[in-house]
Amino acid sequence: MTNGLGGYASGPVAGAATRRYHGWFVPNLSEPRGRHVLLPRLDDSVVSDEGAWQLGAHLAQFRLEGTLPVWRFELPGRVIERRVVMPHGRHAVVVRWQLVEGAPCRLLLRPFIAARRQDAALQPDELPAWQARTVAGGGLQVALGCGGADLQLQPLAPGAAFTADPLIDRHCHFSMEAERGYDHTEHQHSPGHWTLQLAAGQAVALQATMAGDAPLAEPQALLQAERDRQLLLLATAGLAEQEEDIEARLVLAADAFIVQPGSRAEEADGSFRSVMAGYHWFNDWGRDTMISLEGLTLCTGRHAEARAILHTFAGYIRDGLLPNLFPEGGRQALYHTVDATLWFFHALDRYTLRSGDDTLVPELFPALREVIRHHVRGTHYGIGMDPQDGLLRAAADGYQLTWMDAKMDGWVVTPRRGKPVEIQALWFNALRLMAAWAQRFEQPDDGFDDLADRTGTSFNRRFWSAPHGHLLDVVDGPDPAAPDDASLRPNQVFSLSLTYPVLERRHWPAVLQAVRAELLTPMGLRTLGPREPAYRPHYQGDLRSRDGAYHQGTVWPWLLGHFVDGWLRAHGDVPAARGFLDALPAHLRQAGIGQVSEVFDAQAPHHPGGCIAQAWSVAELLRAWQATRPTACLDNLPEEEADHG
Repeated sequence: MTNGLGGYASGPVAGAATRRYHGWFVPNLSEPRGRHVLLPRLDDSVVSDEGAWQLGAHLAQFRLEGTLPVWRFELPGRVIERRVVMPHGRHAVVVRWQLVEGAPCRLLLRPFIAARRQDAALQPDELPAWQARTVAGGGLQVALGCGGADLQLQPLAPGAAFTADPLIDRHCHFSMEAERGYDHTEHQHSPGHWTLQLAAGQAVALQATMAGDAPLAEPQALLQAERDRQLLLLATAGLAEQEEDIEARLVLAADAFIVQPGSRAEEADGSFRSVMAGYHWFNDWGRDTMISLEGLTLCTGRHAEARAILHTFAGYIRDGLLPNLFPEGGRQALYHTVDATLWFFHALDRYTLRSGDDTLVPELFPALREVIRHHVRGTHYGIGMDPQDGLLRAAADGYQLTWMDAKMDGWVVTPRRGKPVEIQALWFNALRLMAAWAQRFEQPDDGFDDLADRTGTSFNRRFWSAPHGHLLDVVDGPDPAAPDDASLRPNQVFSLSLTYPVLERRHWPAVLQAVRAELLTPMGLRTLGPREPAYRPHYQGDLRSRDGAYHQGTVWPWLLGHFVDGWLRAHGDVPAARGFLDALPAHLRQAGIGQVSEVFDAQAPHHPGGCIAQAWSVAELLRAWQATRPTACLDNLPEEEADHG
């Protein structure tokens, strides 16, 4: 669950945390900056004259109402339901219990409190880093000891009583952290427990907020407000009567990533928006945001937020580059990327076409023109146009500049230095877009079409490999003995999927066939062909093992969106394209329930891995799902160039 500020609540359905990131309350704070696990654990049990039961041991059903989780516990003679809501736009979470059937009983709640960044090393300390004191109404105010506001825990029940009963649960084990080779134990500290009375048909709740924040509404009103907000999201997307439809589930999943970052609240005004790349550990990334923008906002009818996101990132352009990412809790952007800036042109194009807003391109055109100029004459990280052929090159020792960006202890796994194939496709597309915009909006033209012509001619001469039957992945690399990389990778699909495809039409079928035969899986495209020497079939093990497989075979679902685009453009076969998405519905009930994972194993059965909720996975699958509706046709595809596509 998310709150529109980058904060979240997350954990296994059964209750016991398996990752350091799990917690009932993980807000994205401006001070201390970043996402912090404040309430990592909440033990709940029922006590009556007949005995005592841990609720988690009696789970009978779990379901989602929209994206709101509901647990149903069946105990001897009683049925209890637990619900959770994060009020949108608030650093808060409310957990609500209701006795649905059975005699009155007592509910015991024991909170465990932490004060650590969600990505921080675990510290098995004997003494807690925080101090708690009781306040009016049986609540607790917790001084976190890490700066910023205090945590406030408040029971919402008549006669709620808190019993000071400190407890240390030593060496709590996070099994998934252990599997991944990270530190995986910590001491968890609880100051005591509450005893709340449960009567049939009545509900009690516990709310967690930051001290000093405005009071929250009553729990049932908060739950209803969130359900109403989600129904409005569906109505905005034109899905008011299809709440259980796959497309509707993806629309609700998309909402988790559109945020006003709470960790940069002091920089924000009402129009400041960004995209969280993935939960639990990614923050907002330029590349992910631009790739995701169409699916997250334009496919969901959220045009105003799309505009705000584009405006926000335009304000961060420096020396012709869009930010690669904002570090967790950081204010200063990092710019080591060659493709994020070029994806900005694509996102702006899709926004203009789908929203009908003709005001943003003229407003941003001077900045975009400067971006092109910086790329022509060269900017940071060796990014610049080769004057000999018009292709864009990028290379800097120690940096991973394309989306294949795994790096571990100085080891750049897929450096792709030189002229990567998708960078040329994006560069060509950006130049053609600038030429079209210059004409349409009567803006200065720096010879964009001439630059694009040179790029297109060079691309088709340099990248098509008849012996391999597909495109090269990189040309003019740093190794003089082998400057070109013919590895079979999915990056070539962008040469025919963008508004202005750089690849000549005659090569489209061969490229699609090569990708379909070797890279296509039910959950996305492999990042490397199985016949390649560096191919890795599984994404597992410690960080070095996983980074070594991250783009060496591991499947990425977001790539399906552009494969579908290319397929529809080349073949116009909508039913076949929909068939590429057949595995999606089942996955929405696995891993991050209601979400789409970041990656999958390259080999069947394609176990999910990485983030349990990834922005571009959701965005591109939603976009592809809409493009392959039974009523879909080629009318919604962009027009292609006559010569280069």
